[in-house]
Amino acid sequence: MRTFTGVGSTPLSGVGTARWYRPEADLTLPDRPDPSGVDPDAELARFESARDAAREALRLARDRAAERVGEEEAAVFEAHEQFLDDPELVGDVEDAIADGTPAEHAVSDRFAAAIERFEALDGQMAERADDLRDVRDRLLRVLLDAGADADDGTALADLGGLPAGTVLLAERLTPSDTAELDPDAVAGIATVEGGRTAHAAIIARSLSIPAVVGVGEPLREIDDGAELLVDGTDGRVVVDPDAEARAAAGGDAASAVPDRVSTADGRRIEVAANVGSEAEIGPTTERGADGIGLFRTEFLFYDREAPPSEDEQYEAVTAALSAFPDDRVVVRTLDVGGDKRVPYLDLPNETNPFLGRRGVRLSLDEHRDLFETQLRALLRAAASEHGDGLAVMFPLVSRIEEVEAAVSAVESVAADLAAAGVEHAVPELGAMIETPAAVFLADRLADRLDFLSVGTNDLTQYVMAADRENDGVADYHDPLHPAALRAIDRTASAAAGTDAWVGMCGEMAGDPALAELLVGLGLDELSMSAVTVPAVKERITEIDSADARELADEALACETRAEVRELLDLDAADAA
Repeated sequence: MRTFTGVGSTPLSGVGTARWYRPEADLTLPDRPDPSGVDPDAELARFESARDAAREALRLARDRAAERVGEEEAAVFEAHEQFLDDPELVGDVEDAIADGTPAEHAVSDRFAAAIERFEALDGQMAERADDLRDVRDRLLRVLLDAGADADDGTALADLGGLPAGTVLLAERLTPSDTAELDPDAVAGIATVEGGRTAHAAIIARSLSIPAVVGVGEPLREIDDGAELLVDGTDGRVVVDPDAEARAAAGGDAASAVPDRVSTADGRRIEVAANVGSEAEIGPTTERGADGIGLFRTEFLFYDREAPPSEDEQYEAVTAALSAFPDDRVVVRTLDVGGDKRVPYLDLPNETNPFLGRRGVRLSLDEHRDLFETQLRALLRAAASEHGDGLAVMFPLVSRIEEVEAAVSAVESVAADLAAAGVEHAVPELGAMIETPAAVFLADRLADRLDFLSVGTNDLTQYVMAADRENDGVADYHDPLHPAALRAIDRTASAAAGTDAWVGMCGEMAGDPALAELLVGLGLDELSMSAVTVPAVKERITEIDSADARELADEALACETRAEVRELLDLDAADAA
């Protein structure tokens, strides 16, 4: 056996046959002509046409990814589309074309320079270089007429049709590449380059595909057809694994922890899963999740020409409740606006949509009718066979008045249902803690609600004033910054001693390396991508609550995120 090491990205293992993916072979540029023979106007028109085709392809990719892996993960393609309109990048390409460079060479040259700048940075910023490659390759496919299966030249290799038992090897995979993969066919992924927080790695986790990234140049020594074990927990790729190696790595079934877990000293921690589509419910139960900690209802509103009916929403929620008859299912009311666009809802165009009308703000104003329809479906579902496990939370709360108005809307809908003789019940009600305002008001929110759920992605964005989709400030968007940690601690502390429980959803909650810190901060529930549930459950059983609180206190005393990472024994690639 030969063993290669990298960064474990998806904590699963798989065995299969190696197959190299080399998309660069389809993107070989022709010889560069003399600038005097180039027609700049014609080349500029080709570039503009390629941008239009790539933009349309990205929107189709976003829709496919949203259906397969959820809206949160699919948002990366909206960020990719922004690269197509980046004034500096586009301007550089146009300047090169004006100087007599063919469009494909101008794209290749200018994107290469931008990619090099990203790779010179650290952590998540370096990993965003893969996003630029994705956009570059889409443009080049059009300009070079590569990809025989698409009229516009934007087709990728047939990654969705790989034979069963394939272990896909590549220098790197882009988010588009990864979103195309069939998790039932792909036994694992291993790449030369890449990191755990790259978008491609996040999508692989959402698809529950075992993955090891950043193996380095030695991976190229593996030939097509070799039998491989991909161990995404320990970050190993083993060639010709024997029975002992396979047993040591374990498998999907062995990874599942069906029972609820407690810390070593007996403190119960609920480990739930985030669900962004109906297709994710099955894998969530298989991984042993203690219910659903974030049921994103947005997926019901996408890929259609009108909002879903009350009955459609009722059926989707009761299906989730039936899958977890003894557990809690936390449904987030419609959370659109910001980076989540629904064309038929005619959402406002705003200079800074993340600071505009989104989440509960829209539900209580322009889209009050949609909100009340959704509440009718939810209150009916709360009275269904397994409805006593339903909880409902309101997104992007920043004022007490919003919570009071949302609770009042629930009471009004309940009265209307009662008057009509419709069976219903009022579920647990909670709020997402995503804004600094909600953190400062957490004690008052806990007095009015049954639970609080910390949304670390948006909370970090607002605490650090760093757009989560802006690569230029990606270094700021880290929940391990002391300011973000103190916001989490303040929220949990505010609810302590009340009847309200406190949970967390997002990538941070799903990192086993952070489980002790989160237990120490006082979280009662952690919700995450289903694939990380078993590893987090296993880690929780090893934690002592007193030691965890001591660790949390030390982390809260840190002044920089570098100090926090050193305390947690993390390097830049380890933490989500």
